Amino acid sequence: MRLTRAEWVRLLLLWLAGVDLRLTLLAVPPLIPLIHREMNLDEKAVGALVSLPVVLFAVAAVPGALLITRLGIRRAVAIGLGAVAVFGALRGFGPSTPVLFASTFLMGIGVAVSQPAFPSLVREWFPARITLATAVFSNGILFGETIPTVFTTPFGVLPAFGSDWRWALASWSAIVAVSAVGLVIAAPRRRSAVSMPTTARWWPSWREGQVVRIGAVMGMASAVYFATNAYIPDFLDKSGRHELITPTLAVLNGSQLLTAPAVALWDRLLMGRAGFVGSAGLMALAQVGLVLTPGAGVVAWAFVLGFSAALSFIVVLSLPPRLAAPGDVPRMSAAVFTTQYALGFVLPLIAGAVWDATGIAQLAFVPGIAGAIAMGWLALRLRIPD
Repeated sequence: MRLTRAEWVRLLLLWLAGVDLRLTLLAVPPLIPLIHREMNLDEKAVGALVSLPVVLFAVAAVPGALLITRLGIRRAVAIGLGAVAVFGALRGFGPSTPVLFASTFLMGIGVAVSQPAFPSLVREWFPARITLATAVFSNGILFGETIPTVFTTPFGVLPAFGSDWRWALASWSAIVAVSAVGLVIAAPRRRSAVSMPTTARWWPSWREGQVVRIGAVMGMASAVYFATNAYIPDFLDKSGRHELITPTLAVLNGSQLLTAPAVALWDRLLMGRAGFVGSAGLMALAQVGLVLTPGAGVVAWAFVLGFSAALSFIVVLSLPPRLAAPGDVPRMSAAVFTTQYALGFVLPLIAGAVWDATGIAQLAFVPGIAGAIAMGWLALRLRIPD
């Protein structure tokens, strides 16, 4: 069955929504050496700068589900993405570390409260094509993680603003603001029966099925992904390979875009438990390679790491619309996101603390290797339907 023109427009908007959820967040890693030197941050602070929005994804996911229930998808998206655009731009307002972290905090809340709305929007717009809509949305997220790592430095946004990292951050927020307007216009203006039952449940049922286990498995993958984005720039800078920062980050994030064709070819294999276990093994191996490989070999290992982390992400993103009852999609998404991003925040901080305590950059990747191994062990007990 062919897609209508309206459905094509909705797919485009879902793709842009995915881009918006990561664009301002992943604009930071390419700028870390500049921010690090100017703000005089230690490695724990660098880890916190990248992972602070991640912990907010966990803390604010459940309130986000409540917001969707009370106000509807349209208003939740308007509030959430509006905060992302405004506070993402204000992160560099003045030479102030408190302003940098406070704006990052509020930007992270914006992402967190709007993120649970999009699985509901997938169910609302494409009840018979959940897999297709989820793939498009997740592809947008992956593009949102890749675009700023490629086009921030050394060419593109940063040079266009005279190497001022503040204006470079603000420019990405402008894209979020423009695309958010289209999403708000197109989103449902009322709470439909498909998305919101009369009981209007929003609090996650933590003992329901395997929700926490799914979140924990994905949390390990997220932790590894955000930790490597945070520490690769300084790791390469301190090892005399500054020129490899941009290509390594670009490959780490860009390799994720290949997961969509891989899933399309081997969906029965990759969209189940085997996809999680295989991804965990590859993530552990890739981090060992990053630490031990000299020269430009880190770029190849970054490719393996980004690809394997994205495989897990796509599987998890499809689970709430597949497993939950129609009106329970927001609260199941919130439960998964809460567990996932709580773990995704803690591990990068541990990695930074290890680096600060020992002074050995390579040891910052040890917690990530342990996290990947734990992910594989947890994934062995997952029960995922076809």
